[in-house]
Amino acid sequence: MKFMFFANTDWYLYNFRMSTALHLKEQGAEVVMLSPPGSFGHRFAEQGIRWVTLPAMDRASLNPVREAWTLRQVVRVLSEERPDLLHNFTVKCAVYGALAARMAGVPAVVNAVAGMGYVFTSDAIMARTLRPVVKVLMRGTLGTDNSRLVLQNPDDAHAFVNSRLVPKQNIRLIRSSGVNTFRFAPAERSQGSTGPLRVLLAARLVWEKGIREFVDAAALVKSRGCPMEFLLAGAPDLGNPRSVEQTHVDEWVTKGLVTWLGHVDDMPELLRSVDVMALPSYYREGVPKSLIEGAACGLALVTTNLPGCREVVSCHGVDGLHATPRDAGSLADLLIGLHEDRALLRRLGESARRKALSDFDEKIVISRTLEVYDELLGARSWRLAAGCEQSQPAREAA
Repeated sequence: MKFMFFANTDWYLYNFRMSTALHLKEQGAEVVMLSPPGSFGHRFAEQGIRWVTLPAMDRASLNPVREAWTLRQVVRVLSEERPDLLHNFTVKCAVYGALAARMAGVPAVVNAVAGMGYVFTSDAIMARTLRPVVKVLMRGTLGTDNSRLVLQNPDDAHAFVNSRLVPKQNIRLIRSSGVNTFRFAPAERSQGSTGPLRVLLAARLVWEKGIREFVDAAALVKSRGCPMEFLLAGAPDLGNPRSVEQTHVDEWVTKGLVTWLGHVDDMPELLRSVDVMALPSYYREGVPKSLIEGAACGLALVTTNLPGCREVVSCHGVDGLHATPRDAGSLADLLIGLHEDRALLRRLGESARRKALSDFDEKIVISRTLEVYDELLGARSWRLAAGCEQSQPAREAA
């Protein structure tokens, strides 16, 4: 039994989908990763996973000739590999993968869309121009009988149904891509600590993640004489039109507003050294990975009450705090409040950890993903072919 995972970066596949791939491999299935070339691909081989590249694919390209060639490449790869199931990630890969799978005769397709993406969330002219085209493509490719659409939050599920992009019966809700709650675990902390808070924002550096608000909040906190350290982890996302430019990052570092860490490989170690995970996103998230990793590590979470983010912080003051979107002053006030109330800081972290264990553990996500595969392939047939044991049904429909 062969499964193929298709995404627009090897980084995404390695950081978000390796756990599922390795679980399938351990159960006797073959897993192949498909993406454009990148610096993470060699790591697949270290785990015994084969990687196929798409040199022509550029996630930011709008050139119709190049896009046609990319689609042709995907059809060629699928025709050669003949996977039993293709699992696509992100909007572009879902559309291209689903269309190519139809041409190549792939019997089952799962399309996973984590958040609505740039085309659906941006007010830029290019995004508004592309939106109707993408909607037509999605209606024509994502709603077939042999496919399922996996979304991470109910807001996106309602949006897809209300826009008539995909039939409700084809949608499955799996909250997040999961977190290893053993690897991401709380550090031993002194309950009487009164030192400066260390606040982290870890994300792709695109403006909609609330990068500007985070930096402006740092300036406000420092202007009020409150000792606090602001750390920024992540790199500019050059394939995204809304990427933060490196010159901005350098300017913030020079002014002493943030400490920039760039890409961080060992996130558990970093998270064990900080007190707060902040993500003042006004982007239509799926379920942000940084928030569930911070929750698993027992950090106090500060985010916005917007789709995706509120799946992790559902109740202000209970499992985290909600800042007002696009409001640096609101974020600064909440962080100063945590600095002054260490008991609240500790309670929020403990609550976040409990929620990570109950809702976001990667074992839960893997189990629910396999249940979607069961629907399309037949639990008995594919699991016997792969040497897997049949799981108990626990499907969560949108």
